[in-house]
Amino acid sequence: MLSPSLRVLLVLAASVVTLAGVYFVRDIFGPLALAIVIVIICEPLRRPLDRREWPRWASTTAVIVVAYLILLAMGALLWLAGTQFARLVGDLVSEGGLANTADEFIAWLQALGLDEQASDAAASVLDPTTLLGLVRSIGGTVLSVATALFFVCAYIIFMAADAARYRQAPELFGASKGAVIARITHLSSGIRRYYIVNATFGAIVAIIDGLALWWMGVPAPVVWAILAFVTNFIPNIGFVLGLVPPAILAYAVGGWPLLLGVVVVYCVVNVVLQVLVQPKFVSDAVDLSLTLSFFSVIFWTFIIGPLGAILSIPLTLLARALVLEGDPGTTWVRWLSGDRTAVPTIPDPEPDPQPRGRLRRRIRRSV
Repeated sequence: MLSPSLRVLLVLAASVVTLAGVYFVRDIFGPLALAIVIVIICEPLRRPLDRREWPRWASTTAVIVVAYLILLAMGALLWLAGTQFARLVGDLVSEGGLANTADEFIAWLQALGLDEQASDAAASVLDPTTLLGLVRSIGGTVLSVATALFFVCAYIIFMAADAARYRQAPELFGASKGAVIARITHLSSGIRRYYIVNATFGAIVAIIDGLALWWMGVPAPVVWAILAFVTNFIPNIGFVLGLVPPAILAYAVGGWPLLLGVVVVYCVVNVVLQVLVQPKFVSDAVDLSLTLSFFSVIFWTFIIGPLGAILSIPLTLLARALVLEGDPGTTWVRWLSGDRTAVPTIPDPEPDPQPRGRLRRRIRRSV
């Protein structure tokens, strides 16, 4: 029988080895994780079809079609944003607006007494040559994105077909593996609610931000609206990632007043919707602490690349379910991670058999 400390060490060692393997095969693991999430989101479509006694192959085909439609919509949005961004940078470079803005910003930094390193850093960010290189690098990533989409499409077919067979697991193994099946079901429903709620609020935020940018005259508002929608899936820091590019562009075309206007609009819209309203809808799906949510974005981005930022919450929930939820001795660790279901039951205090005698003793002491 292993001691608890030795068991924890073995689990940590196995986790480190597993994560190292995931890091080296991240080009395959990332599309696989994305395909799993998409199939989980589309899987409820099978239920009404099964109630109508559709054949299994027909319901599986419906799930695959809806998953492909989601991929097609994502690809169309990214293609639209990429082409408009490339055209926007080309127009700004040809007109010379970026160069003039960079010179003005560098002069302002030097007037504040900042050293040459800060000025050089700002110049490199606003340098038209740097932005053109960024546009060219976007074209260089098209092949890798196409390869990843090929793997995702193939994974979706295989996993959608297997999901139809896995639906029989509660009937076949519910008596012996009921707890495991319940954890998997809870994890799947939580991931599904998380992405549906994030997509809904992301669309609302994107529409409001896009209309506000169009009204203020910021170029390419569709690009920044799509960026706001995508970054809404990144916990905690997604708002900042979606704000910085349109704010820089607003400063380039309209100076400080337009930049401050963009910042104010984004802060009001995102704070109201993403900080005050949205957490009330996702609290039941994601029981993670704010610290762990923020760390998970950085960690999974390092492990599997930019896709890890969008998949950070489901991957963290999966890791917690695999490592912690099967061991009753890790209840306190689950509670530290934000799992509200891991709170132990505190027994009620036993009643005092002689409450009146205790009251008399207190009165004597006070006298």
